[in-house]
Amino acid sequence: MRLGSLVDGLDAAISGEAGAGAGLDSSVTGFAIDNRKVAPGTVFGAFQGLRVNGEDYIADAVKAGAVAVVARPEAKVDGAIHIAHANPRRLLAQMAARYFAPFPDVTVAVTGTNGKTSTVELARQLWRMMGHKSASIGTLGVTTSVDQVSTGLTTPDIVTFLANMSGLRREGITHAAFEASSHGLDQYRTEGLPVMAGAFTNLSRDHLDYHGDMDRYFDAKMRLFDEVVSADGAAVVWADDGWSSKVIARATKRGLRVLSVGVQGQALRLVNRTPTQLGQALEIEADGKIYKVNLPLIGAYQAANALTAAGLIIATGGDLAKVLELLGRVQPVRGRLERAVISKAGAPVYVDYAHTPDGLKAAIEALRPHTRGKLITLFGAGGDRDAGKRPLMGKVAAELSDHVIVTDDNPRSEEPSAIRAAVLAGAPEAQEMGGRRAAIAAAIAMAGADDIVLLAGKGHEQGQIIGDRVLPFDDVTVARECAG
Repeated sequence: MRLGSLVDGLDAAISGEAGAGAGLDSSVTGFAIDNRKVAPGTVFGAFQGLRVNGEDYIADAVKAGAVAVVARPEAKVDGAIHIAHANPRRLLAQMAARYFAPFPDVTVAVTGTNGKTSTVELARQLWRMMGHKSASIGTLGVTTSVDQVSTGLTTPDIVTFLANMSGLRREGITHAAFEASSHGLDQYRTEGLPVMAGAFTNLSRDHLDYHGDMDRYFDAKMRLFDEVVSADGAAVVWADDGWSSKVIARATKRGLRVLSVGVQGQALRLVNRTPTQLGQALEIEADGKIYKVNLPLIGAYQAANALTAAGLIIATGGDLAKVLELLGRVQPVRGRLERAVISKAGAPVYVDYAHTPDGLKAAIEALRPHTRGKLITLFGAGGDRDAGKRPLMGKVAAELSDHVIVTDDNPRSEEPSAIRAAVLAGAPEAQEMGGRRAAIAAAIAMAGADDIVLLAGKGHEQGQIIGDRVLPFDDVTVARECAG
């Protein structure tokens, strides 16, 4: 593909030693934002980041064969075409989308603090049961009915994201759902391809180390509805969150078709929810009729995720009655209130990814109706992340659990004991145990037949980040070993 066809009609200033005309006739072989992945013919994106400035690697990229560099007008580019724009991330996304197209016919995105992973995975399952070849992209990686590949990020970089979407199309995938994180939206990692519908799950404190405050965090999320979803697309909004009315206002202002779901929802109104032994019975009002759904997932937040996923399917053409019928056949999502094992004493042990105050609250409240004895909650907090949420998580756990064990999560570069101390400030009566494996063993050992153990924070993760090392660690595997 010629460079000129990738920039034609885009708002960009083009310059270079070879001259604009000759340079634009160059053949493009790929895209990269890491200079170590540059090969002859690559378009290199040089962006300023929080820790690394990609502009420092322009010379290395050109030496490796970059045919063009997308960067700010102020950047110095010698030996290649300089495609300049004040927002080079977005420009590169637009160019890369032209290069990697086509994509799956139907694409939807989900944003929010909690529930993104479950919602995109449930959407994938619903599409699959309807006969569509479907996939999801997010924290669990790239998931299809036959494969799962880890990408390592909720929203991978724009080149990986678009290459994945293009690859899915070549494999016959027609329907895809992806997670749109606040970082990904802010850094233009979800641009370029048509998005028919976007969904909002909820908003609570998270990532303030990056965004600074809740208003900026919210604005980052809202790029999904302000700019990413197609102008003629739809917004599916969980109506029972404190930020939902603002989301609906933003989507309405853009002219999107709004489908609200939840107790206060208009499109799918949750009339009643009754916990059962293996899930919950839902009564949903839609189009003037009451539908009964036996959802095989426990917890109020799982019902929220399921209804939001259903809303996305309906917004993109799915039959309402059929979609609600299929909700009774969905499967649990990895690391989301996943029952890992039942101990020798008869206590079920659940693993959940909850790593925010609201997420932890939702997970504990989901298990409470199923607990006849004590609810034992084990969790920690991640290092090098928003420290302000640590005591809040401790407070939530202490107020809602019968016994709390504060242990290590992913301490990263921080001192683990300092992280635990910050959590314990909100839960002074909690038990402190530094090693996560030993803490899990202790939690399971103290649980009786009527008790439930919740291992929160890491969910599906396969490693524990200590310093600059990632050590193998899977809460589900460890729980099974400790219970054996």
